[in-house]
Amino acid sequence: MTGGAPHVEVVESEPDAADGQPVVVVLDGGMSNALEDRGHDLSGALWTARVLRDAPEEIAAVHRAYYDAGARVATTASYQASVAGFVAGGLDRVEAKQLVARSVTIAREVRDRMSVDGTSRWVAASVGPYGAVLADGSEYRGRYGLSGAELRDFHLPRLELLASAGPDLLAVETIPDVDEAEVLVQLLDDLGVPAWFSFSARGSQTRAGQPLAEAFAVAAAAECVFAVGVNCCAPSDVLPAVGLAAEVTGRPAVAYPNSGEEWTARTGRWVGGSSYDESLAPSWVRAGAGYLGGCCRTGPRDIAALAAAVNQLDSPVRCRKNRPVDRVDPAT
Repeated sequence: MTGGAPHVEVVESEPDAADGQPVVVVLDGGMSNALEDRGHDLSGALWTARVLRDAPEEIAAVHRAYYDAGARVATTASYQASVAGFVAGGLDRVEAKQLVARSVTIAREVRDRMSVDGTSRWVAASVGPYGAVLADGSEYRGRYGLSGAELRDFHLPRLELLASAGPDLLAVETIPDVDEAEVLVQLLDDLGVPAWFSFSARGSQTRAGQPLAEAFAVAAAAECVFAVGVNCCAPSDVLPAVGLAAEVTGRPAVAYPNSGEEWTARTGRWVGGSSYDESLAPSWVRAGAGYLGGCCRTGPRDIAALAAAVNQLDSPVRCRKNRPVDRVDPAT
């Protein structure tokens, strides 16, 4: 059962008011680590897109695992999928286009099979940055040396292809810099598909080194963007980021951090330990987050714990917003 994009309501109020509790929508976790846990080698340039091509039933199994864990949104395996990438991998262009669209169809089929329980669930088509397709860690740096026109030529066909497959919304994610965001914002409003927009960040800056406040303002310029925030960041970066996003945009924030481990592009490995802690969720919600999940190295167990923590929120969340937003209750 679906009801359009999962919007939440935050009532404009003073900080000491006893209203303003958003309906928190739990997102899924990382696709890549979930596939690796199922025995898949993702070391090639196509990354999760290779499994989309060779073992789509495994993508479906991951979506099901996250829904079973309590996620209301499944994010498609299209983050690094592109027509050019599949063509380079040996497919013709027609097959490549079908495969990108298939990433949405797989998630929709899983969602629809589970609809008998009456729970609203959504499918978000993942739109990663240009740097993700390069498979060299560029999404953690940005500043690709491309013009706005070149970025537009890259993003537009993929956005149109994903939108035509019928997702409930777009998850524009891990965007590392404002320059790419400006291009995407224009394209999103042309498409008119609901979207959340999240940046890869470190501290108070984008990965390209621009102030997050500037980045959030750019993303919020798109009328179809219903939430702005961060993903693929350290858990410790979430609290200040969601507070800033809510203040700058007047919309609920979206946040889905990594486990806390650090990716090293030189070795292609994650290092360090996990600091993902679902007990932080109430503070993120109080700061303005309406959409919470996990990114790289978080799995179904993390999302189950997050969903449990969110479900235990039994008192009004006090948060001040610049303006209210429309609500679509995920529980209906």
